[in-house]
Amino acid sequence: MQKLQTKDPSFRAAWERVCARGSDEDEAPVREAAQRIVEDVRARGDVALLEYTRRFDGWDPGTAAGVALGPDDFRAAFRGLPAEGRRALTLAAKRVTDFHARETDSEVKPRRDAAGATLAQVVRPLARVGLYVPGGTARYPSSVLMTAIPAKVAGVREIFVCSPGVKGTGEMDAWTLAACHVAGVGKLFRVGGAQAVAALAYGTGTIPAVDKICGPGNAYVAAAKRLVFGRVDIDMIAGPSEILVLADVAADAAEVASDLLAQAEHDVRAVSVLVTPSVRLADAALAEVERQLADLPRREIASRSIQERGAVVVAADLAEAVRLADEFAPEHLALHARNAARLVPKLSRAGAVFVGTSTPEAVGDYLAGPSHVLPTAGTARFASPLSVATFRRRMSVLEFTPAALAAVAPAVKALARAEGLEGHWRAVAVRVEKAAPVRRRKAARPARAARRPPPRRPLRGRPGRKGSR
Repeated sequence: MQKLQTKDPSFRAAWERVCARGSDEDEAPVREAAQRIVEDVRARGDVALLEYTRRFDGWDPGTAAGVALGPDDFRAAFRGLPAEGRRALTLAAKRVTDFHARETDSEVKPRRDAAGATLAQVVRPLARVGLYVPGGTARYPSSVLMTAIPAKVAGVREIFVCSPGVKGTGEMDAWTLAACHVAGVGKLFRVGGAQAVAALAYGTGTIPAVDKICGPGNAYVAAAKRLVFGRVDIDMIAGPSEILVLADVAADAAEVASDLLAQAEHDVRAVSVLVTPSVRLADAALAEVERQLADLPRREIASRSIQERGAVVVAADLAEAVRLADEFAPEHLALHARNAARLVPKLSRAGAVFVGTSTPEAVGDYLAGPSHVLPTAGTARFASPLSVATFRRRMSVLEFTPAALAAVAPAVKALARAEGLEGHWRAVAVRVEKAAPVRRRKAARPARAARRPPPRRPLRGRPGRKGSR
């Protein structure tokens, strides 16, 4: 794990290399292989899908229908879990649902403006989405919850999951199926890789084409998502997991090291960075990383990640550490500092911020509430976490009255002719001219006379009263 100090003349160049971490999904061989698979599945559908499943996953579904699992399978898997597992999935699903149900949409309520036009913006859910959940050699039921539940809350009617079965057998992990049950998934297809992304984008006889593809995957999945974007929407190009721990002198070295390793054990390409103004903490954290690695089950993966991609940065002070954290724009930002909440207003570029030492990043992975699908590789500079908004689209609604159109017509005429688009102006002019006689008649019509009370009649005299005749 390299150690950098901001006071060193060579720091800036070294720091830029740390910040330039990438997901490697666009390496030429990966991109070219993914493109061949995507084009083949688009052309041959289920036939190609079955061939790639036999080739890459090592099992034969027999027919295309053999890759599909549905609600009955999900329910049986859920009931087959131990009680502790059922409680854990149920709690996680409830917390994720409760959080995302509080999201507000970017609707613009209808309002008639000064010209007389009524303008609004409405929000509608996508009709059908496809979620990619990594599988094969690992299980990620949390990824089902963190993608399917926001889609469900958004109002998506059809939610499908693609996830590779166990290599060699095609069996699907019971936890993943149980998560599909609590999240309300419609079907799960036991296919993975670029071929799964292509199937979701273009459709096959078995897998329906969707409107959007979401969820993390390997380099081939990321490359395929990039290729099909435009045919469908995608959430993001997800790279290896990453964390930046921002710690002050009071931080606990063991807790800091545990957060770094929790990311490093994901993948040899995962990125773990510590930024601190304390040389003592930096050295203590490095020692703790080595100590905790000794009995970590995924030691080989975590050790390689730490050695090849990890970094410890010693800043001049906490203010500089905050600036470096924002510059790095991490997927996960853990604040190990006294009064950590006071640092949040100073930060603007991170996928998720974990405030204080009682908020480990791991709790966000499983059941805190916000989705754990977050922008990586510095894309937190412009991208946002997966949310209900990911599964909805906005639609503008415009309504002009004839008078409102006439009021803005001169401006439309000027702009259309400035752009050389005479047809645009004529589309307005024909309506304005049509409505002109009606407006002229209304303008010429005399205003209705104000209603006056009837004239008072003189009282007739009565005998014996003054004024009688």
